[in-house]
Amino acid sequence: MLSKRIQTLSPSLTIAITTMARELKEEGKDILSFSAGEPDFGTPLKIKETAIKAIKSGFTQYTAVPGIPELLEAVCAKLKRDNNLNYKPSQIIVSNGAKHSLFNLFQALIDDGDEVIIPAPYWVTYPELVKYSGGIPVVIHTDDMANFKITPEQLKDAITAKTKMLILTTPSNPSGAVYTREELRELGEVLKGTNIIIASDEMYEKLVFGTTEFTATASVSSDMFQRTVTINGLSKSVAMTGWRIGYLASANDELISVMNKLQSQSTSNINSITQKAGITALSGEVDAEIENMRKAFESRSVEAYDLMNDINGISVIRPQGAFYLFVNIKDVSNDSIEFCKDLLRETGVAVVPGIGFGSEGYFRFSYATDMITIREGIRRIRKFVESLRK
Repeated sequence: MLSKRIQTLSPSLTIAITTMARELKEEGKDILSFSAGEPDFGTPLKIKETAIKAIKSGFTQYTAVPGIPELLEAVCAKLKRDNNLNYKPSQIIVSNGAKHSLFNLFQALIDDGDEVIIPAPYWVTYPELVKYSGGIPVVIHTDDMANFKITPEQLKDAITAKTKMLILTTPSNPSGAVYTREELRELGEVLKGTNIIIASDEMYEKLVFGTTEFTATASVSSDMFQRTVTINGLSKSVAMTGWRIGYLASANDELISVMNKLQSQSTSNINSITQKAGITALSGEVDAEIENMRKAFESRSVEAYDLMNDINGISVIRPQGAFYLFVNIKDVSNDSIEFCKDLLRETGVAVVPGIGFGSEGYFRFSYATDMITIREGIRRIRKFVESLRK
């Protein structure tokens, strides 16, 4: 009865762990969850006030499918101001979160048998959407020694006549790795002369730490600008996860046209109220609050990194961005699912198995919560790991 297409999808391990944690909590267990990919901050007040004003003014009808003109212009202004990228409003589509943007892109580009190169560790949704679209995920594995970033040589070796796309994530979920301008330029050199599209997921762009500088993939060269589809949104940097607003930008007018057509026949426009709120979020009016969130995440990352690395038997590289630690447990376990399940049952700490991100021997720890909880969580992890080493 069910379609072959729908049966390609695998359940999310993130959701599985979250569900298990919730069930244990309902049983009265003391559960500390570090599995969420969501900021623990509220949406800035000015954004909420804009939304309320839109509701009161009766801005509640359908809009143009890709977004209202003022929002598309605000996205263009942001991309120019922050990333030195020159897009026209007609080259932007606003969707129901960046996941929806990716879905539109994959459906528009991928045919049965097309190969999509995905560096691991990766966000759990990438290979699932590729498979659902009929494509074949081609995974390039990275590790701590490479700071979880692929090399030009790895990329070159992975390319075949069937390669349609490369997915890059910078900053990375789950590793926190950030590609430098030079690293992106070198990857771009490998792609010259090909028709390979880059899907560049830049959702955590505003959350970079220390001396790290964010570089938009499309800004590296004119060739990269033409082949890159920039994916971004307001969920992580502006704490607007529940508002559901993501966007993509592409210099390929034909590609934009077909994705616009797809969205018109599926979801149509995103929530009209969210669109008005998005203009305020993109305008620079809440930049001070975005910076305060960034500073809080950076402070947490420093302490969480030090505490986690002080545990004998596990290790982690310092994240350059996002709000995760990707912790190496290879010296104590070769099964990240069982490790995480046992950790949850025995200590009440919920983290996500690395295998869900394509990298066995790790777990993802989100520090999108307060420091008291982080310290207690890592204390429990220390006790659990010490028990494994006895």
